[in-house]
Amino acid sequence: MNELHDRALGAYLGFAIGDALGATVEFMRPREIAARYGVHRDIIGGGWLKLAHGQVTDDTTMSLALGEALLTGGTDVLARHAQGDATLVRLIGDAYVRWFRRKPVDCGNTCRRGIMRYMHEGSLEGAYNPGDGGNGALMRNLPAVLATLGDDAAFERLSIAQSHLTHHHPLSDAATLGLGRLLTLLLGGMGHSACQRWVARWVTDNPVFCFNPYRGYATAYVVDTVQTVLHYLTLHEDFETALVATVNQGDDADTTGALVGMLAGARCGAAHLPHRWLNRLQPDVVQAITDQTGALLTLAQRLKESNHV
Repeated sequence: MNELHDRALGAYLGFAIGDALGATVEFMRPREIAARYGVHRDIIGGGWLKLAHGQVTDDTTMSLALGEALLTGGTDVLARHAQGDATLVRLIGDAYVRWFRRKPVDCGNTCRRGIMRYMHEGSLEGAYNPGDGGNGALMRNLPAVLATLGDDAAFERLSIAQSHLTHHHPLSDAATLGLGRLLTLLLGGMGHSACQRWVARWVTDNPVFCFNPYRGYATAYVVDTVQTVLHYLTLHEDFETALVATVNQGDDADTTGALVGMLAGARCGAAHLPHRWLNRLQPDVVQAITDQTGALLTLAQRLKESNHV
């Protein structure tokens, strides 16, 4: 396994681990978690969604839906997106509809509203909505990063297009692009100290996401989500330490956990993910993630080659 593949698989599996771990304590406050679990550190299911052991939520399954759409479209459709062709975005919208019709274990209100709009109107983008500042577009963007590695313009176009199907808000856009670019750098081998420096510069340029001092809010509002993710990612170099600290903050813990798992997983690689957590994930999810990771990296390589023909 080469280093890029190991880091990409670490990001995707780390994402699912954080989702499954955090879902147990979603919507709980830190003192409630401490009273019930002491320190929550095991993938046990349950929570308000009454999940099975190792089950993931909409964070992971919606990401897989996006990855499925990108792979269905392939290199040609992804390349044509740069010319304004809408085929790829319709494939993504259709994938979100299929995901929704399978009755996922959870679906955020903004995602539901955007999917329903696409189903009924066929529109690829809703109007700006001040209520669209949630983290639903950010949480599912990992496949877009993998599919466009090496092409920042394609990454930005694709990220904004998939986001605006459900979320049309400048803070959602900024967060999705910012964490996507950070993930790209971590996939390229950026270490912890360099990550801390990059985050400090990015927050200077995007002060709404400033997390020092950390306010302790970990809600689904995209600002709270990003502040929590960056606080714990930069505070802790170790994957497990960062993830446990994140999910014990509670609130939207499946999403904050998934995003820290993604970024810290890219930093350490799949080979260094805790086996006790990997072994708790449902095997079909692990297989789907493994298959998608390799296929999306291949798609990115072919896109890069097509741009140089």
